[in-house]
Order: sequence, then C-alpha cells, then structure tokens
Amino acid sequence: MDRLTVRLPPDLTRRFDAAAAMRGGRSRLLRSLIEGAAQASLPASEARPVTRLEAKLSLRLGVEDLAVLEGEAARAGLSRTQWTVALIRRRLHDRPQLTPSEAIAFIGVQRELRRIGVNINQIARALNTAVLEGQVLDLEMVQLAAFADEIRAHLGGLRDAFQGNLDYWSDR
Repeated sequence: MDRLTVRLPPDLTRRFDAAAAMRGGRSRLLRSLIEGAAQASLPASEARPVTRLEAKLSLRLGVEDLAVLEGEAARAGLSRTQWTVALIRRRLHDRPQLTPSEAIAFIGVQRELRRIGVNINQIARALNTAVLEGQVLDLEMVQLAAFADEIRAHLGGLRDAFQGNLDYWSDR
C-alpha cells in the first residue's frame, strides 16, 4: 500500500483532528476525501500520466550537522536538498555534479573551444587552397601551433575542473 505524508501547521492539524474525530479518525476521513477526489474524472484532454519520484528519502540531522550542511550548500549556491541529491548522485553514478556557476563556466569553455576550432578550420582551408611558400607558410604553421597549445591548455583546465568537481563530491 502507498503512503502519503502531509505537513500541516499545528492549528490546521487540530481543526482537522476535531473534524475527523466525528468521522472515524484521521485515516478514515483522509481515505474518504481521497476516494472522492479520485472518483471525479478528468476530461480526456487533461488526462495524462503523472510522473513522480519512485521513493522519498527523509533525513533527520542534528542541529550542528544541519548547520554544516546548509553552509556547504550555500557555498555551492544550492539548496540543502539540491546539495544532498548532488552528493548522492555523485556517489551512485560517479559523474560530476555541476552547480549553476560551474555549468556556466563550462559553457564558456565550450564556446571558446568552438571559436578556436573555427579559426583552425579557416587556416586549414586556406592552406589547402593556396600554394604558400616561405614566410607566409611559416607564419600559418606558427599560428596553428599556437592554437594547438591553446586547445591543450583549455583541455587541461577542463580536466582539472572536472577532477576538482569529482574530488569535492568524493570522500574527504
């Protein structure tokens, strides 16, 4: 049997309990309310499958642990739930978990690598279509070598960033 959990303010809980007492208790009243809502059919155009998580995980932490968790999450720019999910997913799937600022930085690196790739393609096309001799060819080859060095530097930075992300979410 599935279980539903609802969080209510104390005043609303007291009022619901008073109403439920005359109808057989909380469970019976909730079940009848849910059955009534479930029997109300939706128009065909609105009927669509409900996607939901298969399970919910709840944690109870001490005040000190919760404070540390909230501090870590805030430093990463995440809510405590987002941070906890990222930690679990990192351990389960062994993949980087990017914060919003990290994702933006990686998009910037990708954009720069594309720019360099376009420049290299233009140089290669020019080398293939023109007969270059002497200093002109030497200059083009130097520029190609500089682009290759730049790409290697960006790729090294990208590797370091991914490793830093993996290290952050790993055991300390």
